[in-house]
Amino acid sequence: MSLMQAIKARDASLLPSRRDEAWRYSDLRAAIREIPGASPEASRPTGPPPLVDVEADHEILVLNGRAEAKGFLAVAGAPITLRLRIVSDAEHTLHQSALTLDLEPGADLTLIETYEGQGSAYVSGFSLAISLGAGARLERIVLVDEPADAISISRSEIELQPGARLAQTVVCSGARLQRHETEVRHPGGGADVRLDGLYLLDGKRHADLTTVLAHTAPDGTTRQLTKGLAKDQARGVFQGRILVEEGADRTDARMGHHALLLNDGAEIDAKPELEIYADEVSCAHGNTVGSLDDAALFYMRSRGLPEAEARALLMQAFVGEVVDRIEHDGARAAVQAWVARRLEALA
Repeated sequence: MSLMQAIKARDASLLPSRRDEAWRYSDLRAAIREIPGASPEASRPTGPPPLVDVEADHEILVLNGRAEAKGFLAVAGAPITLRLRIVSDAEHTLHQSALTLDLEPGADLTLIETYEGQGSAYVSGFSLAISLGAGARLERIVLVDEPADAISISRSEIELQPGARLAQTVVCSGARLQRHETEVRHPGGGADVRLDGLYLLDGKRHADLTTVLAHTAPDGTTRQLTKGLAKDQARGVFQGRILVEEGADRTDARMGHHALLLNDGAEIDAKPELEIYADEVSCAHGNTVGSLDDAALFYMRSRGLPEAEARALLMQAFVGEVVDRIEHDGARAAVQAWVARRLEALA
């Protein structure tokens, strides 16, 4: 049962819970005892600039579940940039919305997608349906920065045609319960997918990055890298599943998840999965959870660096690989600056 279905029925008992395998680490029913009332209309943001403040050809604002457009169509031609801002300016209320994004064959789109919380204790639901035509290219950069007491659930369904290319990077700071889910239908046929993620958590924040990717035909490639840091009583969740269906021969799929616990009270739950029903495939996954290297930290402090600065440098080196894979120069620089600020809080 989805959040949107439970909201429509006004019945919190229909929300997914830890009894549902896909939600065992993120118990939504325990977090939402009663369905809140609807969020009011809010004024268009006039304060700080967007989280990723880069030049864009188009912008769509979704404010308290009210979207300026129902969808967007990217046509073939010169590369374009679309900024999608999902802004929550509410307190103790609920809002939800949905959009479609379609790329015609040969289209080239950079999507800058930000989740910005300006209220408190709200519940937000957002879904995005994306289709890529043959030979289309989409780079999707998602930055989720919301209050510690918010509940935020976002889900995207992405379908590619042969020859299409998807590059996605999701970066988040967690909330009371924050889940970003991506489901991809991979057509093979030379299509290429990169799915990256990064979570930086402190306090009692909870972040859940869940991905499900299905290879449905031969000759497809997937690369997936997720990293995370958790401090205090924070909880990071990674669930990654790659399915190689029967007949999807010569699939090349690699998945990696690596995280650091910065103290004993933090928690990381990781569940990487490969499910393979085809022959002649090259697939692998890896998962590690550890702590900062004490020897490296001692070495840096012995050279005169303060402990906080030494820890921040080690953490930056650990998470930098994910951010460096962002292809859009402006977005990469903006995310790097945001990550640097978060690392100061974690050091």
